[in-house]
This record gives sequence, C-alpha cells and structure tokens, in this order.
Amino acid sequence: MDIKQKLKQMIIEDLALEDVAIEDIEDDSPIFGESGLGLDSLDAVELVVVIQKHFGVRIKDMAKGREVFQSFNTLADFIQENVEQ
Repeated sequence: MDIKQKLKQMIIEDLALEDVAIEDIEDDSPIFGESGLGLDSLDAVELVVVIQKHFGVRIKDMAKGREVFQSFNTLADFIQENVEQ
C-alpha cells in the first residue's frame, strides 16, 4: 500500500468518516472544505496528531499546515520528505 492509500485509510478510520471509501478519494482532492472531505478545524488538530503518531512527522505551524493539507498529494509529499528514518 503506497503512502497516499495509507493516509486515506488512516483518515477514514481515525476520524471515523462514515460512508467514505479509499477509492472515493482522489489524490488531488482537497482534504478540507466542502469540495473535499468536509473536514473542519477540529479534524485538522486530530489529523496532525494522527500523522505524528503514525509517521513521526510534525507539522509545526498553521502556515505550514495550510500548505501541507492542500491535498493528499501535498500531504504525502510532505511526509515522504520529513519522515524520521
């Protein structure tokens, strides 16, 4: 399973998204907002914790978070660049 698939699975499970399947989520889909998964700021906090727990990657500020959480592509790229070896 590639990192994008793993991210999608983690988000669905850890944020308890009902009626959402991995194959329903496009790699370039926005993660937040109505055009994306519909996640809100509380989900963002939880998502930061989930990413740190699973990948050991920290998102340290809101500006970086906005950049990283644009889509699954940008999130996967950030994790691959910053994962602890």
